[in-house]
Amino acid sequence: MRPSVTRQGVTQLDARALYFVSYDGLVNTNSFQKNGLSTHRGHQYAAWYTASRHAVVARRSLGATSWSTVTLTHRLKADDSHNVISLGVSAVDGRLHLNMDSHSDGFFYVKSLAGLLDDPASTAWTRSAFGAVRTTLDGLALTSQFTYPQFVSTPEGRLQLSYRSGVSGNGRNALAEYDGSRWTALGEWTGATGTYTSEHGTSTARNMYLHGIDYDTRGRLHALFTWREQDAAVMCAGGGLTNHDTGYVYSDDRGRTWRNDAGAVVGVTGGPDKVCVGASGLVVDPLDPDHALMNQESQFTDSAGRPHAVISHVPARCGQRATDYVADRTAHGRAFHLRKTASGGWQKTAIPVPLGSSQRTKLVLDRYDNAYAVLPFGRIAAASRASGYTDWTLLFDGGGLNAFGEVVVDETRIRADHVLSFLYQEKSTGTTPSALHVADFALPA
Repeated sequence: MRPSVTRQGVTQLDARALYFVSYDGLVNTNSFQKNGLSTHRGHQYAAWYTASRHAVVARRSLGATSWSTVTLTHRLKADDSHNVISLGVSAVDGRLHLNMDSHSDGFFYVKSLAGLLDDPASTAWTRSAFGAVRTTLDGLALTSQFTYPQFVSTPEGRLQLSYRSGVSGNGRNALAEYDGSRWTALGEWTGATGTYTSEHGTSTARNMYLHGIDYDTRGRLHALFTWREQDAAVMCAGGGLTNHDTGYVYSDDRGRTWRNDAGAVVGVTGGPDKVCVGASGLVVDPLDPDHALMNQESQFTDSAGRPHAVISHVPARCGQRATDYVADRTAHGRAFHLRKTASGGWQKTAIPVPLGSSQRTKLVLDRYDNAYAVLPFGRIAAASRASGYTDWTLLFDGGGLNAFGEVVVDETRIRADHVLSFLYQEKSTGTTPSALHVADFALPA
């Protein structure tokens, strides 16, 4: 079956969603927002900030054109696009969890009543269905420098929270876990120490940026990533990005022990040995810091449990180097499909659609393992498994959306009803609010 998209329609979440541009992005549609849009038991859930700065959470039955909304008491504290809202589902007790409004500082957390998601059709969607907004995970304080919440549902129905402790260029990734009754801190699993040397200079601190962290259908936890160095001396020019290399690790014990692609243990969560830049066998696609490699792009696993990712950078050809990452990515940047093959190697294929943007691309696979890249402005390109993912073609040019740039894809809906669904916000200027929408495209069933 070849890849295809059939436009089903667009629904409006908010006519006046909060709008400001920071770090080249919007707080309602940042690529690392996992999940701003999510599906569970026939219903889809979304979260955002409205013009009043209040956090809003909404739901609809799949296929419905209208959404029911609940406005929470929390208001966004700063004009910072990092301070996203992430949604998580703990199937073990039917709760919806929200973590929001943090960038290297404290977070805000709220969860629903138990069972709210188990029978949505007969459960009232009201403010009373959600508990108080807290600054801990039910009393568990994680770190005073918290960023990038990403909820991950385990195969047993528990819920894990991935986050960064520390700051850009000097941080550690960590995990917490909810078992249906309480949260437990599993601890940090990456390290910031060690020495990285490029042809230009040396850096002794960094952080790992995840392209994703996801369980496959067989229970393996996958994480593709890039490193960001603290010291700009590793770059040819100060206007670039210190990101380098694409790495990969996996865990077969729910994130407690981490292995490289060859199966060797390279880190233990909460233990003295962490996944660090000097560990062997981490890099699956080498690239130096001079090509504006983007962090936190996207990953997905296929039906055989093999990891795929989209990464993007200025191509390393003809000696071309990035000296201004926004301008150079916009003018020359390309997205690439990186995947593990059946033979155990890694294949990298350029997606022949110019980025025309400094922003990120999202990746999903359909039931036939065809790959779909949702590029900035809501454009959709696809490649077939049958071709070995060499026939990338633009299927939708984003026409009529007027999307700002990055979109938030519902990674869970693909498997629920074979629909590619993504959240996008219309372009605006300054701080003038704009409409927030969800676009739906049917994939081959």
